[in-house]
Amino acid sequence: MGAMKIGVVFPQTEIGADVADVRAYGEGVDSFGFDHLLAYDHVVGADPSVHLGWDGPYDVHTTFQEPFVLFGFLAAITKLELVTGVIILPQRQTALVAKQAAQVDLLTQGRFRLGVGIGWNKVEYDVLGKDFHTRGRRLDEQVSLLRRLWSEESVTVEGTDEPVTGAGLAPLPVQRPIPIWFGGSSPAAYARMGRLADGWFPQVSPGAALDAAVDRVGAAAEAAGRDPADIPMEGRVNWHGSVARLIETVEAWEAAGASHITINTMGAGLGSVHDHLALLAELGDNLDLRRSVR
Repeated sequence: MGAMKIGVVFPQTEIGADVADVRAYGEGVDSFGFDHLLAYDHVVGADPSVHLGWDGPYDVHTTFQEPFVLFGFLAAITKLELVTGVIILPQRQTALVAKQAAQVDLLTQGRFRLGVGIGWNKVEYDVLGKDFHTRGRRLDEQVSLLRRLWSEESVTVEGTDEPVTGAGLAPLPVQRPIPIWFGGSSPAAYARMGRLADGWFPQVSPGAALDAAVDRVGAAAEAAGRDPADIPMEGRVNWHGSVARLIETVEAWEAAGASHITINTMGAGLGSVHDHLALLAELGDNLDLRRSVR
């Protein structure tokens, strides 16, 4: 499939708590020739019996592996690039995220991208003691602080929500700084991507909606003195039961200029981790991944 990198979405809601399944999935994806593994993030789920009228896509019953700890495990057993897609950054302490991300980057020898976003789940923000309503503004400050913590031995920052006085990480990561990719679909998110992102995850499919999103990100990049061509994008391809349809969608993303795509088999009605792996092995063969240069 040319130079475009092809990865998979870790099936968070279906893989459960069995470490053998986590190992089998990681090792299988690596052996099929995929380039990277992307994991979604939620710290807690809301209990619908308490939060009456809850209409979020996940709740207290939905399983989620913690991405940074998961990646520490996968770094030891695979050569995959590992990607958060996305960490809800404003509900976390920035320095702690910087430390965790630096550790993953070291363990993967630089095969790590930190995807971030502001999220939608106020319950999580409340549990973690962070203000849901100022999350967009705080994300800008956090990104700047992350990059400094990954690149400087000693950091001092004043006048922000999380001031730092003469402190730093040791050891520093391999990548200085680690690439930060952004998710989101609002006008504010597109503006933030253009100003700050090392890459972005469109939440729309190829076509008019994607073209409009690309234009918005590009305009924001140019306004910030950046070249839009320097901001790669990663699309998502959901499995709907047809290899031919999936390949067409992959090719559409490639034609739209995507540098990366992830194939998502979560929510497709597959019965077990082994069913996910059987399908991904077939897709890897159809996409000619085993013969590509990684």
